[in-house]
Amino acid sequence: MNFLLSFMVMLFICVQINAQKLTIVNAEDNNPISHAILLDHSAKKWHRVNVDGTIIISALSIQDSFSIRAHGFKTKGFRISQIPITDTIIALDEMGISLNDIVIAASRWSQQSSDQSQKNIGISLQEVALKNPQTAADLLGISGKVFIQKSQQGGGSPMIRGFATNRLLYSIDGIRMNTAIFRAGNIQNVISLDPFAIERTEVLFGPSSVIYGSDAIGGVMSFQTLSPMLSDDDSPNMNWNIHSRYSSANNEMTGHADFRIGWKEFASVTSITHSNYGDLYMGSHGPSEYLRPFSVKRIGDKDSIIQNPDQQLQIPSGYSQLNIMQKFLYTPHEDWHIEYGLHLSKTSEYDRYDRHIRYKNGLPRYGEWKYGPQIWNMHALSIQHAGQYAFYDSMQIRLAYQFFEESRISRDIYMNTREIRKEQVDAYSFNIDLVKSIGEVQWYYGLEGVLNDVQSMGINQNIVNGDTFNGPSRYPNSDWQSFGAYLTGNYALDEKTNIQSGLRISYYGINATFDTTFYPFPFTATSLSNMSLTGNAGIVHRISNDLSLSANIATAFRSPNIDDMGKVFDIQAGYVVVPNTSLKAEQALNGDIGLTKIFADKVKIDIAGYYTILNDALVRRDYTLNGQDSILYDGELSRVQAIQNAATAFVWGLQFGLEAKFGYGLSFHADINHQIGEEEMDDGTKSPSRHAPPLFGMSSLRYKKGSFVVDLGVQFSGERSFETMPFEEIGKPEIYAVDMNGKPYSPAWYTLNLKVGYDIHSNLRVNAGIENITDQRYRPYTSGIVSPGRNFVLSLQLH
Repeated sequence: MNFLLSFMVMLFICVQINAQKLTIVNAEDNNPISHAILLDHSAKKWHRVNVDGTIIISALSIQDSFSIRAHGFKTKGFRISQIPITDTIIALDEMGISLNDIVIAASRWSQQSSDQSQKNIGISLQEVALKNPQTAADLLGISGKVFIQKSQQGGGSPMIRGFATNRLLYSIDGIRMNTAIFRAGNIQNVISLDPFAIERTEVLFGPSSVIYGSDAIGGVMSFQTLSPMLSDDDSPNMNWNIHSRYSSANNEMTGHADFRIGWKEFASVTSITHSNYGDLYMGSHGPSEYLRPFSVKRIGDKDSIIQNPDQQLQIPSGYSQLNIMQKFLYTPHEDWHIEYGLHLSKTSEYDRYDRHIRYKNGLPRYGEWKYGPQIWNMHALSIQHAGQYAFYDSMQIRLAYQFFEESRISRDIYMNTREIRKEQVDAYSFNIDLVKSIGEVQWYYGLEGVLNDVQSMGINQNIVNGDTFNGPSRYPNSDWQSFGAYLTGNYALDEKTNIQSGLRISYYGINATFDTTFYPFPFTATSLSNMSLTGNAGIVHRISNDLSLSANIATAFRSPNIDDMGKVFDIQAGYVVVPNTSLKAEQALNGDIGLTKIFADKVKIDIAGYYTILNDALVRRDYTLNGQDSILYDGELSRVQAIQNAATAFVWGLQFGLEAKFGYGLSFHADINHQIGEEEMDDGTKSPSRHAPPLFGMSSLRYKKGSFVVDLGVQFSGERSFETMPFEEIGKPEIYAVDMNGKPYSPAWYTLNLKVGYDIHSNLRVNAGIENITDQRYRPYTSGIVSPGRNFVLSLQLH
């Protein structure tokens, strides 16, 4: 009680100050620069401007001097005494290419990316507005460095450096999104995020377990959602945006609105988006195996196979989605920022398209196979404090509760029993992150705790009379917990060389209760726990202002979760996966080197090479249950398998980037990614890694003049021949084309895309485009659904 009273007193005995607001704009067209950064030289702190290019510097306690930086613009430096009390506009001049850029993903705190030994990228708001991604998965795909797999239109499973699903980590406003039921198979949780409500997107490549803990083996995807904006005077600061978008390939209709209002100490932002996607139309030129000749429809009390009049229409694949976000910011003092955020996301039911094209005896296997509504809610409280204290200069505390719900609804064709499997996860987490400068070393350290409570249920339903009865659940009712502590340091050896290193110790544990009603498990309850130690070390050396070298070595881990230990499911016809309670964490060791070279401030080449070894890999292998190698599962005799620490895997690859500015608003950009992965099989042979896609990338030629921009781009992927197909993928012929020998393979493909944007009024911007101009029919590697054919996109933004 005394603590509460003290805290309330602290909130209300605030010191009022005169506000000094800076607005950072482009000197060419006076448009705000939303990605600008203010560097406080004495405190060595980075501060981001608001999306409208503003920042209140009187709230930053700058003692001496600062500089304003933004990627693509010349840096300007100032002394605090030079800034008048009144509002000031600072215009930055565009410049040639430099080594400098800013991201936050590397350490949860803003840092200059060129000082980081680990490769990282950011996706700008301007790029997102021009490319108009329909989902957050598509948003990652426009980077050219992340490969996206889709089993259905309501999907999107990123692949980074040969890893995917539960070997990647998702961070939303600094909060871990991964749950205890993230599976090794493709996942679509990222589509719960609203691209219109995302302010910054950053990707960190390679192991990142020191900061982020379990799962951060292949990389981290960090999303920062819209932030409230304070006012610098007594009048409220208001900002609003309305978006509408139409896409022809799936008759997409999306509407979005966000509204900000802020006073000196209190601010709010509200965002709402609704999208409706119809059945997806594929292209005209490509493999005939991808066509959809028929579909299943329930007519009366009978399943009927219906011939599709248009075989390019992928029936059923449509769905809808609603996203709502609300944030409040309270700043009782210039050193304190308290923010609460609420996120609500819900999809309609959506069909798993790859299961609808799975056949048995020449006929569709399923009468229905769909996911129930995917629900994600998050309540997050963030408390930031800045000041010169013995143990920290800046501190951030994050407390979060998340709720996840997903379900699977399936029924064999001509059968009356529908199987419904529903999972709910209550996820609790806390993070304390601190930074302290001591001499030339910047120290970052913190604590993390995560608890997931998993509830799983199975229901069988007679679709004729509506009767329901219990069925086997997908998972045991269980809890998964993890606790970790980390310490990293960033040391400036001299003006040209930065050294980073860090350590983390983590504990993880599982408690599970198994129902033996349907399967004769030799146990009813089990638990496991263990610890993991991870570390990293890296160096960045700027040989000159236009040449930089980096090297990094890091370990990472993925602790077994409920999906690994306790799941019962079918992977393909004739196989069933059962629980295994004797698991330990996967351990990864990675080394990478990078080179960045700039020629005459006009051309930038970025090359990164990496090699990752994964030991004790959690993979599916043949298994026995009570001495039996096969059991009945959903009425079919199926070979028993289980997740086991039974393999070693490796991935190596190269990432190549090229950026060129030719002057007069003309620029060129290209990304190419090549990765090769292998994993060890039961008999000691090697199979190509499932999550290492073939060579892929994109390139674009762009012209920009004022608010007008036009972009002509190519997106492409190489072939995965039958000889290089993962053994697991060979067992899914329904999603692949057929080569001249009648074997499944993934053909190479490309799309040609045109994007245009223009401010037709100071408050109205139009973005339009034609995607897949040549109407290619293609299916990205391991995807179940065929990508859109020629697609006309029109988007209007009113602000």
